Amino acid sequence: MSGLFSHPAPGQDTIRRSLKHEILRMTFPAVLLCVVLTLTACVNSALAAPERPTPPARDPHSPGFVTAAELPDGAVPAADCNGNFILGPTHHPAPAIAANALQGTVVEFTMSSADSHRFPGIARDPQTFGTPDPNDPAKLIVTTSHPAAYTRKVAVYVPKGYVPGTDAPFMVGADGPDKLLFTALDHLIAEKKVPALIAITIGNGSGDAQGSERGLEYDTLSGLYAEFVETEVLPLVKRKCEVTLSKDPDARATMGTSSGGSCALSMAWYHPELYHRVLAYSGTFVNQQWPPNPATPHGAWGYHEHLIPESPAKPIRIWLEVGDRDLLNPNVMRDGMHDWVLANENIAKVLAAKGYHYQFVFARNAGHGDRGVKQQTLPEALEWLWHDYQPARK
Repeated sequence: MSGLFSHPAPGQDTIRRSLKHEILRMTFPAVLLCVVLTLTACVNSALAAPERPTPPARDPHSPGFVTAAELPDGAVPAADCNGNFILGPTHHPAPAIAANALQGTVVEFTMSSADSHRFPGIARDPQTFGTPDPNDPAKLIVTTSHPAAYTRKVAVYVPKGYVPGTDAPFMVGADGPDKLLFTALDHLIAEKKVPALIAITIGNGSGDAQGSERGLEYDTLSGLYAEFVETEVLPLVKRKCEVTLSKDPDARATMGTSSGGSCALSMAWYHPELYHRVLAYSGTFVNQQWPPNPATPHGAWGYHEHLIPESPAKPIRIWLEVGDRDLLNPNVMRDGMHDWVLANENIAKVLAAKGYHYQFVFARNAGHGDRGVKQQTLPEALEWLWHDYQPARK
């Protein structure tokens, strides 16, 4: 008996060859497309900023770190104490952060890059970052940044009872709107723990880090952002909100988180005639300035490396915080200047050496820009920041 497949029927070999040819003809474009897509993904992956590794929990008593007072778990430093403090691992919101309706009012408006003389706008292409300069690991080569338009939102908190025409102390905050700030101030003002402040929180121009508008605004060591606020933002605030803002630098404060924190320091450092008070969470006092500047080659790392220790003390009062799991080498740069915990520890160290009024908080069980820590500490931080404030005599 013949097997079923022993003797193919006439023409079956021809059919098989035709079918095989057709399958190959149909499959080749699909395979080619797959190869192209794979290669494209590999190129994009090489250009894109890598995922941030999980930072290790750091010990606040590590060698070289500042000597700090351990606080009971859940406690925050007193609002009249300077120095270094360690928070425990539990971070409950302070009573002043209760989500009650505001007694003050909030006015919002939008600004456009088309109207800005100082920041006409840049952006880095999505899914791209940069590569370290082979001749200088402290520099990042960014080839995908280009001019780009943006809009930013500005949100202004005006306290209840503000009398139009009265000079008001105020704070300028980065990465606005900042509802936590508005809520904390609303309670503290009602309890007369801080003066009747106006809070101006300004959205960034988009993006993050090198090659972005936000990075250009916040990570650049210069007075440019303070000048932008003074000449382009505050006039709009005064007109749209019908407020009068104090010109006394002691009645003006800056605030921010991450790069917004380093920006807050830059505003006061380069323009102490405008600002005397700084509040920074997880300050990016690292080498993130772009484009590079030979005068400050290590960006905000230079604050603790050279600027603060080698300059006469300035009339600046500074509150700062860092988490034990704050950022460590979050990108491709390996220049020894991308450790947020060490950077903030070093800031505290040089502030103490120069005799500054400062309060430094090291938070256990906390990440970068940790919201729980901010909810726990912001009211005390604001009280400390304005503790010595006396309205200017007319």
